[in-house]
Amino acid sequence: MEFWLSALALPMTIGLVLLLRRQAVRLGLMDEPGGRKQHHGLVPLVGGLAMFGGLLAAAMLSGLSQTNAALLLALALLVVKGYLDDRFDLRPALRFSVQALAALIMVYWGDVRLENLGNLFGFGDVLLGRWSLPMTVFAVLGVINAMNMIDGADGLAGGLALVALLAFATFASVGGFLGGTVLLPLLFAVVGFMLFNARSPFRARAAVFMGEAGSVLLGFSLAWYAIDLASVREVFTPITAVWILAVPLMDTIGLMLRRLLKGRSPFAPDNEHLHHILQRAGFSHAQTVLIVWLIAAMLAGIGIAGWKLGVPEYVMFYAFLALFAGYLYGVMHAWKFMKAMRKVHDGLEERVTELRRKP
Repeated sequence: MEFWLSALALPMTIGLVLLLRRQAVRLGLMDEPGGRKQHHGLVPLVGGLAMFGGLLAAAMLSGLSQTNAALLLALALLVVKGYLDDRFDLRPALRFSVQALAALIMVYWGDVRLENLGNLFGFGDVLLGRWSLPMTVFAVLGVINAMNMIDGADGLAGGLALVALLAFATFASVGGFLGGTVLLPLLFAVVGFMLFNARSPFRARAAVFMGEAGSVLLGFSLAWYAIDLASVREVFTPITAVWILAVPLMDTIGLMLRRLLKGRSPFAPDNEHLHHILQRAGFSHAQTVLIVWLIAAMLAGIGIAGWKLGVPEYVMFYAFLALFAGYLYGVMHAWKFMKAMRKVHDGLEERVTELRRKP
């Protein structure tokens, strides 16, 4: 796909956000504050629809391969389900059924499936064989719901998606097949959405949210390209993809484990995500989001560096397990974590104050 055609996704997404947010009330896509939702006033849930529209327009103009057609069909199914979920709050069983169906489209039409986990233990590659299909579906559902669950602060999920998409696009470019993917138009679509969702000196709070439609769009796209690049095209190792997606995966798995240990449903909503802990430690909303973005970029960089330097896969796997164990200990002892983060926060505040006092 030519660069200028991919770039059309940016103005298309912007235009669709402007159009759809005027129709949000009629579409039944207004998010009300209350409970865990601490935003101010009604906010249109049209970001996901706008991103998909921008992506679809750019992809259709360039022509579709069978693989890209399968991806867009699966995304269309998920976005429609996401719209209905945003409007009517569907049952979890129906959500997972549609996500599983999208994963089956990915496997049987897109020919993208997880077949090799790599040399995770140091004894040779872990080949899935007959377990390929269920493991692919499991991985897809995992990434989709990781992006859905971490979408709790303005700009957070979109920024994490950009970090991963930039990494995947770089690998695809080096491999010489970036033009055959929809990674670039997807990147432009996310940027178009972030102009309305991320806070900045020009925007005090989000003008639109991505909603369920947006989180499933991003989650499925990330799962698709993680598996496609690692297991199908073998551009990098599967454990590299895990490092690239480390923050949403660790946050979600850690949160579900904590809920289970407390005897609660792993899908029960709460305020115990990483960004919630950082905010309770004293960091502002903007600082919290920036910190999580930087952590995601750093961990993705570690994964990429490990692959580039030829670090054995099992070393990267055990290193990730150690990282996750440390993260899990930190969030399960959140008061200690917040105390440490509060010291970091206070130190940064003192340093900024000193710099401001200097002539």
